[in-house]
Amino acid sequence: MELPEERVNGVLTPGLHNFKPEKSQLDIVKEAVENPIGSPRLCELAAGKKKITVIASDHTRPVPSKIIMPVLLAEIRKNNPGADITILIATGCHRGTTREELNAKFPREIIENEKIAVHDCDDAGMLADIGELPSGGRLVINRLACEADLLVAEGFIEPHFFAGFSGGRKSVFPGIAGRGAVIGNHCSAFIADCHARTGITEKNPVHTDMLHAAKTAKLAFICNVVLNGEKEIIHAVAGDGVHAHETGCGFVSSLCKVPKVTSDIVIATNGGYPLDQNIYQAVKGMTAAEACVNNGGVIIMLAQSEDGHGGEAFYRTFKEERDLDVILGRILAAPAQETVPDQWQSQIFARVLKKARVIYVSDVPGGIVRGLHMIPAPDAMQALKIAESMTDSKKITVIPDGVSVIVT
Repeated sequence: MELPEERVNGVLTPGLHNFKPEKSQLDIVKEAVENPIGSPRLCELAAGKKKITVIASDHTRPVPSKIIMPVLLAEIRKNNPGADITILIATGCHRGTTREELNAKFPREIIENEKIAVHDCDDAGMLADIGELPSGGRLVINRLACEADLLVAEGFIEPHFFAGFSGGRKSVFPGIAGRGAVIGNHCSAFIADCHARTGITEKNPVHTDMLHAAKTAKLAFICNVVLNGEKEIIHAVAGDGVHAHETGCGFVSSLCKVPKVTSDIVIATNGGYPLDQNIYQAVKGMTAAEACVNNGGVIIMLAQSEDGHGGEAFYRTFKEERDLDVILGRILAAPAQETVPDQWQSQIFARVLKKARVIYVSDVPGGIVRGLHMIPAPDAMQALKIAESMTDSKKITVIPDGVSVIVT
């Protein structure tokens, strides 16, 4: 978009987008794996182990597994060439990753030679109950993790709109958890907690459950990367699931915190593919805009959303009820054990819609966008014209990547 400079209050860009590493992406990962934080090397942990499960992120995450996974597999086989290794795709409560998406995610030699399993949160035969969570819910995860002699995970760290940060413990919970366990953790009370916000883990009840889950599942080693705006690796941490992740979160926090700049019009994106695959995922980027838009203002959200709304229950919640107070009232009144699929996203989305009107630029049919209480627009400049007709102020805050900033 081309905007008159005098109308732009601020452009909120994380420092990681301009961070220039001195090494190649492969060397960054190798160096992290060879110098683990709070843990022996993975090759030492793998020695003598028979069944090893490596958790990998799914198609909704831009994790560069083509670079990370070969390094992890080689490190495991350094002292254990005959190890029985399974790569477990952490779909959480998302749809299953397709063969085509696996082909795009991994090198051909991994597709052809390694065992790959796709987690299904609703397949009871695939799941095992391994205890109670701090919140009181049951911890149910994939049997391939429970039955492994060694549990390893790849992933990436970025700000997360209610878990504080992605990565680390999230590979286990919700990554390979049963649906019931996940929705209990994502209950309305937790989502409403003031500590369940971007960049916050301390006293965050969502994070507390997740951390307990990873420890109970005996997640022994992680390799998490940090990506720039081009989805390139600029930093990596490896080692203990807690200490390495905390170190990585510190790095991300140092580069992603941006001071709040408020305006009546805020333009944001969801960081491009794959995070802008649907409207459901785009709520994440909207929360950065929510932090900057004035009450009653307008958010212009740019997200291609080739997969449509992204969640039937999420869509129906808004399509079938036009009163946001009624929607929020129902959600907040629901006991934790009666949390329903996608409720947490609906809760946050309703919170955003209560503060500002949203104009949505995407490939989604206008009827679906309107059903979700938003205004469709064919392109960014047309969206801006609509926004200008809805507010007297013409000042604009721009957030080029809404999922990569921690607004302070």
